[in-house]
Amino acid sequence: MTTPEERLAELGLTVPPVAPPVAVYVPAVRTGNYVFTSGQLPMRDGALMATGKVGAEVTPDEAYECAQQCALNAIAAVKAEIGDLSKVKRVVKVVAFVASTPDFTGQPGVANGASELLGKAFGDAGVHARSAVAAPVLPLDAPVEVEILVEVG
Repeated sequence: MTTPEERLAELGLTVPPVAPPVAVYVPAVRTGNYVFTSGQLPMRDGALMATGKVGAEVTPDEAYECAQQCALNAIAAVKAEIGDLSKVKRVVKVVAFVASTPDFTGQPGVANGASELLGKAFGDAGVHARSAVAAPVLPLDAPVEVEILVEVG
């Protein structure tokens, strides 16, 4: 049986270092058998992948990639909290916030970037409940922010 990190490696991805918080909070908190991540921005190598609104400066495809990076950053926060991603029993909930123009209605498609990556990384344990929410603006003018809740064993 392959580990989540091995599955990510098959996709050409690695778990990045935990993205440092942009305000006063921690990247993840464990309580009992659950790990809650803070909202993760599409930071890659210390910088946002894109800025602006989906439907204006950012295309839906770019936003999808941003959501994927947000999920990867959330995975990093979980790993920092529990040490071994094989301890994840279930991705319970994903919330994706999409900074978008008022006429853009493709938030679920953007959120699929995160959901599909979690499914590939965790297999059946990556199937989750989800919300995809439009927002007028996100921190640092990021187009996407994703938070996850996982159950660990």
